[in-house]
Amino acid sequence: MGALSTPVIEDAPTSTINDDDAGAAAAGSTVDVVVHDLRTATVRELNAALHALPEGDSSRWRVLNPDGTHSIAAGLDRPVTVEIEGPAGYYCAGMNQHATVEIHGSAGVGVAENMMSGRVHVHGDASQSAGATAHGGLLVIDGNASARCGISMKGVDIVVGGNVGHMSAFMAQAGRLVVCGDAGDALGDSIYEARLYVKGRVASLGADCVAKEMRPEHLAELTELLRAAGRDDDPAAFTRYGSARTLYNFHVDNASAY
Repeated sequence: MGALSTPVIEDAPTSTINDDDAGAAAAGSTVDVVVHDLRTATVRELNAALHALPEGDSSRWRVLNPDGTHSIAAGLDRPVTVEIEGPAGYYCAGMNQHATVEIHGSAGVGVAENMMSGRVHVHGDASQSAGATAHGGLLVIDGNASARCGISMKGVDIVVGGNVGHMSAFMAQAGRLVVCGDAGDALGDSIYEARLYVKGRVASLGADCVAKEMRPEHLAELTELLRAAGRDDDPAAFTRYGSARTLYNFHVDNASAY
């Protein structure tokens, strides 16, 4: 892409271009896309411009040359779409509400951390603590996720196309974690009421996490989650895991498990 045109948002080094979107072309119109280049501007300016959008704004944004910058598109609370053209650093799309964030590369620590709603899609791998403490929305990771994926998740749905590292879903309170590959050691340690679905091998289960029956309602739930993530895996190939509910109340016989 050549040099950007005159900024359209005051004090923010962005430009508006016409995107040849297939749907817009079919309708005989074009879609405006706001472009922000992080080699000529700062992530602070990008986030400030996104935070300043009016309520209900559904504009489209494209972030060029992210080069692993931290906190890109953090704290969004509008139904915008942000496409990040490259790898993102720590806490990308953290605290997201309503927005759709597409990362065309890998993501650093804490992607979609504390997300409340919306959709975050990593078209690559994710570092540790992906989706940590997230309350809602959908996080899709096409590749692998490192350690502690979904730690203390509180209602988010996470679909990982590859493997997850050790201690994933540690203290997971609510939500669903789908792993289309293998899971590392101590999966679901000290889990509460989150539901875990793993297609591959589990290295070991954490305290109070057990394999559970896959009933028709769970197959239906998993089918919908895979569909939402754009995957065609067979739900029948997965095993469900959840809480044995033996650590909810202290009992001396379980002291060694705490």
